Amino acid sequence: MDNRRLLLAAVLSMGILLAWQYLFPPPEPVRQPLPPETSLAAEATRPVPDPAAAPVAAAAPEADAAAAGEPAPAAEPIVAAAEEVVALENAEVRASFSNRGGQLVSLVIKSKRGTDGEPLELVQRRAAAPWPFALIDGAGVALPINDELFVAEREATAAGEQLVLRYRGAAGSAEKRFLLHPDGRLDLEVSASVPGFGVMVGPGLRSRSAEQLANRFLKRSAVWSVAGTASVETVEEVEETLRIAGAGLDWIGVEDTYFLVAVVPGEGVAGARIEPVLLDAGAEEGVFDARALPAGGEVAKADAKRPRDTRLVLVADNGRLTASSYWGSKQYDRLKELPWGLERTVRWGWLGFLARPMLWGLQWIHANLVANYGWAIVVLTTVLKILLLPLSLASFKSMRKMQKLNPRMQAIRERWRSKLRDKQGRFNPEAQKQMNEEVMALYRTEGVNPAGGCLPILVQLPIFFAFYQLLSTAVELWHSPWIGWVKDLTAPDPFYALPIIMGVTQILQQRMTPAPPDPIQKRMIQAMPIVFTVFSLGFPAGLVLYWLTNNVLSIVQQGLYNRFQDRHAVEAAPAAAGRKGRGK
Repeated sequence: MDNRRLLLAAVLSMGILLAWQYLFPPPEPVRQPLPPETSLAAEATRPVPDPAAAPVAAAAPEADAAAAGEPAPAAEPIVAAAEEVVALENAEVRASFSNRGGQLVSLVIKSKRGTDGEPLELVQRRAAAPWPFALIDGAGVALPINDELFVAEREATAAGEQLVLRYRGAAGSAEKRFLLHPDGRLDLEVSASVPGFGVMVGPGLRSRSAEQLANRFLKRSAVWSVAGTASVETVEEVEETLRIAGAGLDWIGVEDTYFLVAVVPGEGVAGARIEPVLLDAGAEEGVFDARALPAGGEVAKADAKRPRDTRLVLVADNGRLTASSYWGSKQYDRLKELPWGLERTVRWGWLGFLARPMLWGLQWIHANLVANYGWAIVVLTTVLKILLLPLSLASFKSMRKMQKLNPRMQAIRERWRSKLRDKQGRFNPEAQKQMNEEVMALYRTEGVNPAGGCLPILVQLPIFFAFYQLLSTAVELWHSPWIGWVKDLTAPDPFYALPIIMGVTQILQQRMTPAPPDPIQKRMIQAMPIVFTVFSLGFPAGLVLYWLTNNVLSIVQQGLYNRFQDRHAVEAAPAAAGRKGRGK
């Protein structure tokens, strides 16, 4: 088998495999179809104040004691005088609650920055209620109590400060308790006068532009775990309401590539629902209103291209339920420390055994050598290139031997050329087989391994795919800059400079290696830098930086090796001539 064909096959295989994984990700575990359920109802629009801490309103005063012998008075209403926003805050997050309905209107991750440079907001913006932790009935309709003003109070507990929101009035009664833990967990306890109520979370997380929502490569999914088995469906795949029984339910959540909101049921949870919704664009960029997806997933033609999302509902068994929730990044080590198995939402893919050690290596380099993940990729690539140096040297030697054999191989092909087709122009497979056998015999005689030149690239293929998976999974590199225009290593280069430079280095590397004798193979190999450059235009900048660094190091290695071999050949020539003269 010709070395160039192996090399070409390897490179083409890499492109095909990467394109297939990029365009057609592996299917998630199949679930049994579930019956449809009516979801959202139309909600009245009500503005929500900016999430900023405000003084807590006092509860309504107690009534005077009733006169002895008189009937017991009706319970006093508990209603706040004005709308306000109250915040729970620690070093990691700031959660802001409106006392109108006791709903979560903002949850900010302080350590992460959005594209606007501000701390990352996980609550999706919307123009209309309901907001997370709103109460809904069994049909998915928001309860009137969500429009009422709850009285907010703070209580000190052993685990930290707790926010208590209470209401009693014409719309019924309800109490919500929220406790924010230092690690970002948010506990809740909800009781209400409506049996079988539900607590809503979502829809979705993080605000997106219409363009981002329409991008099918920016995955947004619903996730859940039952009896230790995790499942996931993208928002496009959830076409009808998923009902999950409370028994055995570990957690449900909504996620995107790097962030997660998960709810872990506690006491009094009868079950959960994952409901699909359609998003209607509001007046402002990134503001959407959610409405129900029709039963059975059938949508009107006008809605066919509208973005979709999902919301979560925990259903109370009676009048009370408890739960814990996690709002934050999908950082594997952090999720692993929590007791719920949320680390299963970090899906490393089939090369996770390589991607995770590479991430640890990048983190160590970032913490100890250079505080920039772009340069950390350069350092890690250099280390990997040094470790693979023996294979590279073996490849260089094999390619040089192949170069010396090219005239003899060409002579064999010329000798068989007229025999490969008969007089009618039909291909002669037997002659082709005999020619290949003669070429292989030449390889054996000269001690040349035709696959030797392909070893480095075959070894680098898994590393390349592992880097791709790492950049598509590790939140540690999310929005990490390198230099100048490269502001996010997990996003494509906005100016395509890195892919173009990478393509140029691939051409230079190609010119330093022997050209194949077959003109068809030669043209195909010459086209590979162009093909790979086009592919890489949509790759994460960090992945292109890895391949660019690898190309530059390969050029340096190849140049040094060629220079050493040429010098060695010049020095050996007089000695060889002397031996030849003495032989005469």
